[in-house]
Amino acid sequence: MTSVPARIAAARGWRRVALAFFAGATMALAQPPLSFPVALFIAVPLLFLLVRGTEGARAGFGIGWVAGAGYFASGLFWIVEPFMVDPERHGWMAPFALVGMAGGLALFWGTAFGLAALSRRKGVASAVILAALWTLADYARSHVLTGFPWALVGYSWIDTPVMQIVSVLGPHGLGFLTVLAALSIGARPLVGSVFALAVVAGLWGYGTARLERPLPERVEPLIVRLVQPNAAQELKWRPDMQQVFFDRLLASTRAVSDPVPDVTIWPEAAVPFVLGYADELQAEAAAAADPGTALILGIRRIDATPEREEWFNSLAVLRADGRAEAVYDKHLLVPFGEYIPGAGVIARLGLPALTTLTRGGFTAGRGPHLVSARGLPPFLPLICYEAIFPNLMTAPEGRAEWIVHVTNDGWFGEASGPWQHFAQARARSIEQGLPMARAANTGISAMIDPRGEVTARLGLGEEGFVDALLPAALPATIYSQYGDVPALAAILVILALTYVKLYSGVFGRPGS
Repeated sequence: MTSVPARIAAARGWRRVALAFFAGATMALAQPPLSFPVALFIAVPLLFLLVRGTEGARAGFGIGWVAGAGYFASGLFWIVEPFMVDPERHGWMAPFALVGMAGGLALFWGTAFGLAALSRRKGVASAVILAALWTLADYARSHVLTGFPWALVGYSWIDTPVMQIVSVLGPHGLGFLTVLAALSIGARPLVGSVFALAVVAGLWGYGTARLERPLPERVEPLIVRLVQPNAAQELKWRPDMQQVFFDRLLASTRAVSDPVPDVTIWPEAAVPFVLGYADELQAEAAAAADPGTALILGIRRIDATPEREEWFNSLAVLRADGRAEAVYDKHLLVPFGEYIPGAGVIARLGLPALTTLTRGGFTAGRGPHLVSARGLPPFLPLICYEAIFPNLMTAPEGRAEWIVHVTNDGWFGEASGPWQHFAQARARSIEQGLPMARAANTGISAMIDPRGEVTARLGLGEEGFVDALLPAALPATIYSQYGDVPALAAILVILALTYVKLYSGVFGRPGS
């Protein structure tokens, strides 16, 4: 009787396609909000068996692409939510956006699987090669065409001590160890299972030990108030609702508490007015905070000259008189959401039907930098989308003492999107060893300590505020100093050694 693994490896046609898609979709169960990493150790071995039975690079590419399509379609289903804000105008585009996003990102997985299928190594050696190429493919999708490092495999561990290893290896290093452990089960079930358990146990032990170490205390305590107006995206810009949401922000900011907050933070694009163009409203917002304290808020800004007008998605620090003491302009904009790639080329085409694509949008700021203001420790500002990029946490002025993340996750709905975005924000704190104050329009707003633990929060869809003590920063982590370089270098070395068979006795005998 043919064994189950052999039957899986021998699958062809629609059965192979169905199994690959099922495996990819199952992998998505490991991402927040379910955060079920066990799913990886079920789905990834299945993919290994499918690749083992391929006839060449083309078939390998097909398996990887189909699996990637299943993974990204399931894990990024929230991408349809922005089109449902105004469904009559934009709803028809939702399925095209989901299919296009899933199919496009799956190309990276397909390439990795296709290259892996070219290798003649067998057993665990083939698992090492696929794990390395798969990780390098995810690294590529994190950077190509501005990159989109959403739903990286490593984020599956966000609610476990295992996630602490990103302070050393970063999300790609953790992803490599995860897929290698899971692929090993498919290569040699008994030995691979022992290896996978050893990897997880080792990472779990490291993370537990790191979490048990006491955190340092801040020399000068800083109380932060996070305000969440819960302005539904479909209502946020309606003229009859703008005052309602502004009043919510003011009421939460004026609420009396003991001790008095040293700084209040409002979310991204918190107010309908433009910085410097509504002095009375700006002063009213700033005065809502206690005298002598600061208000940090997301706000739009304009640089206007006789020749052109540039809009910026900005963060500003306001004092009691409404004056902006410091301003940061978002530098990594959302393609097709905040700007149109290739707008200049589109404009030169001169096609009337496309002219609307070249109008409006934001201009990118000058890049990451620290914000300093009186009475506040210097912080690294992040606006929405910028928090998903682990490589953008370094400022030329030096290391921050904390991170301020303002965002409007109202675009993501209330399913998986906000939870995945929140998980990635927590990962940035672990990687950098820095606390983060996160203010989100509809949630999740939270104070996050430098190990990614949540010390205070407002849940998804809640209105109100929360006061929290800003935790102290940890010493600079290995990842904060060297980024992905050590992990990528190690992966490339392992990949090269496996290909040239220098370690054939360790990775598996040729033909095994």
